[in-house]
Amino acid sequence: MNLRRLLIVPFLLSVTVALAHEGVKNAAVQARMDSMSEIAKSMKLLGNMAKGAAPFDAKAANSATAIIANEASKTASLFEAQETDPKSEAKPEIWTNFEDFNRKAADMERVALEFSNSISDLERLKTATNLIGQTCKSCHAEFRK
Repeated sequence: MNLRRLLIVPFLLSVTVALAHEGVKNAAVQARMDSMSEIAKSMKLLGNMAKGAAPFDAKAANSATAIIANEASKTASLFEAQETDPKSEAKPEIWTNFEDFNRKAADMERVALEFSNSISDLERLKTATNLIGQTCKSCHAEFRK
């Protein structure tokens, strides 16, 4: 039963992401959404392990934090041009306060890098998930619809 659930979750997540991005016309917006989806998938993995909904796997947790750091490092360049699309959840405040937006992306990258290759137990994973999640929340609160 657990194996079945573990196989279904990634499938459902991929279907959800595909539906959310369906109909995006602007390639730059699509690239941003794809990057944010990679972060979301990694955060979901970390969160599931932290909650006990998935077994703790140090290698997968470290990989997820490395993916988050890598995607966060691209954020400024992905959002540099003020591209729009009806499917986009990016608020105009990103471009009116681009310096703060970049700072928040850099914070996510820094925090994720601090934990990549250093998660060896569940407590460290929980700390990483909490701190990285805080960086997500601080940016979304101001810059995402």
